[in-house]
Amino acid sequence: MTQSVTELIPGLPEELALECLTRLHYTAHQVGSRVCKRWRELLQNRDFYYNRKKNGFTHKVACLVQSLPVQTESGSGKRVGHPKYGVSFFDPATRDWNRVDPIPKYPDGFPLFCQVIGSEGKLVVMGGWDPVSWEPIKDVFVYEFTTRVWTQKKDMPETRSFFAAGESGGRVFVAGGHDESKNALNSAWVYDLLKDEWTGLTRMSEERDECEGVVIGSEFRVVSGYGTESQGRFKGSSESFDMESGQWSRVDDTWKASQCPRSCVGVGPSGDFVCWAGSDPEVRVGVCGVDLGDMTLVTGSAYQGAPVGFFLVEKKQGQHGKFVKIDVPVEFSGFVQSGCSVEI
Repeated sequence: MTQSVTELIPGLPEELALECLTRLHYTAHQVGSRVCKRWRELLQNRDFYYNRKKNGFTHKVACLVQSLPVQTESGSGKRVGHPKYGVSFFDPATRDWNRVDPIPKYPDGFPLFCQVIGSEGKLVVMGGWDPVSWEPIKDVFVYEFTTRVWTQKKDMPETRSFFAAGESGGRVFVAGGHDESKNALNSAWVYDLLKDEWTGLTRMSEERDECEGVVIGSEFRVVSGYGTESQGRFKGSSESFDMESGQWSRVDDTWKASQCPRSCVGVGPSGDFVCWAGSDPEVRVGVCGVDLGDMTLVTGSAYQGAPVGFFLVEKKQGQHGKFVKIDVPVEFSGFVQSGCSVEI
């Protein structure tokens, strides 16, 4: 009699077979998903992801929106065309560098100034500017590391640039930024990846353009930013959205006023914000910090025009340790615009 359900691994009990697949390294998931339909469905299953996470078989990688190597004219050395960006990812466990495939809709480079967020083992890309026309876009894309395939999702409800974003439990929160007319925004939304739905949230008390988003526990914190009439004058306050009550609260004196928070906000051991820009003489300009759990990847330059340095900062007994410079292949040594961690 033919079995109606294919065994995960022929000859092994279901529980043992599941344990084996749980231990499969994420780099083998693409090949594993081709074995059979059951393996493919399992490897992409949300519950399977959380089971791997619960048992300690996931780990964080850094995904960086990074300038791609530029073409130059022979002889003159002049750059050809506009700068193009891709997404590189760095595995701190193996020190390997790789690059995510281009988004099919944008084969010549990722949207400029797009937001990248990690959620349940996936990479989410939102908004930004069309890399050719430089027009603001509302596109949302999700990259599945298991299959290495991009999927376009429901557009953002509003066009916004330079906004804050953060993730919790398969939901991405966005707030602030500015619209197509450069007006700073105080509106906020939440996107549910599983349902592919956007839901409006209550507004912040203030407009916050060029703000930065951080999730701490059940709070989505929107750090600094400025209003329409105070262009470039960054606030020293932040606003905190309580995911349980659905309400915002303003928190004063959480950031250095006049300091741009974009991509350089870290969280200290006591929950206070840390600015990675200027935290070391080698990282003063164009700084980006990505929290990887027990360490942080920090990139930046000592001065305008200096080469980009890449550093790992370990956390020891709740404190940030020394900056340790790491070697990076030349094709991954370009300027880092922004980044996030993805727990795969």
